[in-house]
Amino acid sequence: MLSLLPGPLVLLISAGLTILFTALCASLILLVSLAKLLLPIPAFGRACSRLNNRLMRLWLGCNALVIRLTTRIDWQLEDETRLRKDGWYLIISNHMSWADIVVLGHLFRDRLPVPKFFMKHELIYIPLLGLACWGLDMPFMRRYSREFLLKNPHLRGKDIETTRNACEQFRHIPTTVINFVEGTRFTEAKRDASRSRFRHLMPPKAAGLAFTLAAMGDQFDSLINVTINYPDNQETPFKDVLMGRMKRIQVRIEEWPVDEALVGDYFNDKQFKRGFQAWLNQRWQEKDDVLEEWQRAQEPAAVAAKASADASSGN
Repeated sequence: MLSLLPGPLVLLISAGLTILFTALCASLILLVSLAKLLLPIPAFGRACSRLNNRLMRLWLGCNALVIRLTTRIDWQLEDETRLRKDGWYLIISNHMSWADIVVLGHLFRDRLPVPKFFMKHELIYIPLLGLACWGLDMPFMRRYSREFLLKNPHLRGKDIETTRNACEQFRHIPTTVINFVEGTRFTEAKRDASRSRFRHLMPPKAAGLAFTLAAMGDQFDSLINVTINYPDNQETPFKDVLMGRMKRIQVRIEEWPVDEALVGDYFNDKQFKRGFQAWLNQRWQEKDDVLEEWQRAQEPAAVAAKASADASSGN
């Protein structure tokens, strides 16, 4: 295990391997995507998409290999779900770090279809990786503030249009759609600025999730709710993974049915909109309570560790 090496050396090795595997898989995905673009034949395009999904799964496997080589993680999972690789699923999760993507890929790569993330539009400019995600048909979302939309009303609804187009592409091949419904990574500063009602979460954004369910609700086998926590590595979890310093990862996985209560006209039916927002806020409150429970459970251990350290230094 490389985790026994000094942290900076582990970081160098893990980052080097990650960049190498990412560059290789992303380059192959781009070549396949260019072929699909040059030959716009539906059957050929679907074949290219399936090949790209295999390359994406290869990339997820490479990431898992890097984790096994460089990090000793105590995976604390709460999971009673029964999932399959030939279905359609929608995953919603809290968002704490870039490490979340690695965690979700690691946990579900052999249990679900290849994941597709809803991504910020700015990420498309990441060299090679951004274009590879475009080649994988991942939707890039623009988040506009209310003030910006007042000045540019013609852009209202553009993010929903992007969601609609992406969902149409997902209908043909088994897919896992992953939506970080908070729209951004959690920090205490962001939480306070947004006046979030939650202790460990940003307020969830209901519109994109509601539209995805409206567009594909009849096709999703179920909705998967994931709660992620890094109890010993709250500040820089992604860096700590790369340096072999990640100690524990807590994950709760729940499976919910996609029923009629979750599928409706969010933009024109005010009653449905209020009900959907109330449902999502309640689910987010439950997620916040889980994170609070995990945090309180580890406080005695943290106090004991500090007391032991103080006693040792006193000697």
